[in-house]
Amino acid sequence: MTARNRWWSQRPSLTWLELIGLAVALALVGGGLGGLAAVKLSPSPGACDTTRVATAALPSVVTVFVTGASGSGSGSGAVIRADGVILTNDHVIAAAVDSGTIQVLLNNGEQLPARLVGTDPITDLAVLKIDRNKLPTLLLAPREPLTVGQPVVALGAPLGLSGTVTSGIVSALDRHVPAPKASGGTTVLAGAIQTDASINPGNSGGPLVTCDVRLVGVNTAISTVPNAQGVAGGGSVGIGFAVPASTAQRIVDQLLASGRATHPWIGAQTAEISQDTADRFGTSAGLFVQAVAPAGPAAEAGLEEGDVITGLNGGPANSVSLAWLLVSANVGQAVAVDYVRDGSARTTSLTLAEQP
Repeated sequence: MTARNRWWSQRPSLTWLELIGLAVALALVGGGLGGLAAVKLSPSPGACDTTRVATAALPSVVTVFVTGASGSGSGSGAVIRADGVILTNDHVIAAAVDSGTIQVLLNNGEQLPARLVGTDPITDLAVLKIDRNKLPTLLLAPREPLTVGQPVVALGAPLGLSGTVTSGIVSALDRHVPAPKASGGTTVLAGAIQTDASINPGNSGGPLVTCDVRLVGVNTAISTVPNAQGVAGGGSVGIGFAVPASTAQRIVDQLLASGRATHPWIGAQTAEISQDTADRFGTSAGLFVQAVAPAGPAAEAGLEEGDVITGLNGGPANSVSLAWLLVSANVGQAVAVDYVRDGSARTTSLTLAEQP
């Protein structure tokens, strides 16, 4: 997806977003080769034997090639089950979801067709299946304790260079990173692992592993410094983000069970009104309600088309805060909604339902 390999993220109003002045880029170009069997390594404190990690991991990482009506591209992935189940990013395979082909290149050079088991744009994860058994695997480690400063290794195919290994540390934990969805709109990579291990376009979907080769994250996005014109460019600047294994395990289990992942839903279609637009037209900043689903959560809460949602659970309402709500909240959770109708400020309680 070379046409979509850079993204610019405007500074959000939420204080928990640390990507001020940076661009979040989805790594859309290359693929990954790597994996693991059950190997336990014992690195020295503060060090990582990347040679041993690469030897153990690379047999399980794959390169994913996609061809669709909107174009072609490649990304990385990891075999997580010996019968050919592969974990990657949604944006890696998005071009082939409706019509197209997906091919997977194994570490041994064999290329096989892959079937899409399911995809989840909200967490930017997808599961593929190839017709092979007894494959080397990288096992997800959703309960692996991580600490800031801990060495980690990223594997994949940056810029199409399959079998690439880079090392670094866990730079931060529990980052909430706004990122564009391949299908349009914005999502939030909730609880992401930040790392300075070099991640570039093409690493998407590849594994982030510990020194004992535990798959703790799925490399998904990078930040790049914009130029004087505000355009993001270049490759890694040492700020990359991986979807944590705890999120990946939950989504993988759901996709394997039913082909779909479940998330909360507000039952309304919205469009963001920026503060500049609000000031210009004398309206309120927030989320303009374009449509309300009959009998959906928004309708049950009394929201109507034309309302402007100005607050969610006491915080500002914008596309990022709504995306964060939908990846962090639970079905059945009540959300306090502040909104404006005909110039009058109102408040209601909206109970999130499962997204249909």
